[in-house]
Amino acid sequence: SLKGNAGIALGNIIGSNISNTLLILGVSAMVAPLLVRKTTIKKEIPFSLLSILAVFVLVNDFLIDGLIPNGLTQIDGIILILFFSIFVFYTFGISREKENIFQKTAGEIKEHPKDLGSLKSSFFIIFGIVGLAFGGDLIVRGSIGIAGIFGVSEVLIGLTIVALGTSLPELAASVMAAKKGNTDMAVGNIVGSNIFNLLWVLGLSAVIKTISYSVVLNTDFIILFFITILLFFLIYFGKKHILGRWEGAFLVFLYVVYMTFLIIRG
Repeated sequence: SLKGNAGIALGNIIGSNISNTLLILGVSAMVAPLLVRKTTIKKEIPFSLLSILAVFVLVNDFLIDGLIPNGLTQIDGIILILFFSIFVFYTFGISREKENIFQKTAGEIKEHPKDLGSLKSSFFIIFGIVGLAFGGDLIVRGSIGIAGIFGVSEVLIGLTIVALGTSLPELAASVMAAKKGNTDMAVGNIVGSNIFNLLWVLGLSAVIKTISYSVVLNTDFIILFFITILLFFLIYFGKKHILGRWEGAFLVFLYVVYMTFLIIRG
């Protein structure tokens, strides 16, 4: 956003959310069937859909006001951040609810991970944030270079290379959570990340600097909206609210189809 690479900024957010929903969640479900809590199905996934619609309306100024060019202004960014504050308030609310038993899909009681200690945990967090800052800068620099060398748009680079690169932390966290039986954490990580991307990351980026918007991304917004609905139906009507291995394989297949579509579209 600071460097004025709007195509990478918006393409990264939309592409990362699609990667999260199809690839990351699909791979995690293939590692272990994912049991999803009712609150995730009935509240968090619908809130994710609302976030997609909110951003879609805000970036398409011509739909309501007939204004061109389209984009996210500082005011739009503030609106997104206000939506995000509602999500944070809800998240802290449900975190206070006491849950004495966490069960695996097989019905076994899971053990809580060993406490790392506040000092060690704080060090990991600070070290990770610093690493992400350097990594984010390198990703943007490298992506701009690739776009120039191959003569492709920043939007395509944002939807593919940058989106996949910024989804790798979610892949690591979700797969490890699935392997350790923390299946609800795997799903919550993805749904929460998608909401975080659209409302906080994109909102803050717009507050820093107005982001121009290309209507070519409307197709990707629609795809993101429908795959989120698909995720809801797969979980809601699935066996005991479980995202199984076959459903996971289907999501990964859809991701391959989407990548093929992006390459053909150019």
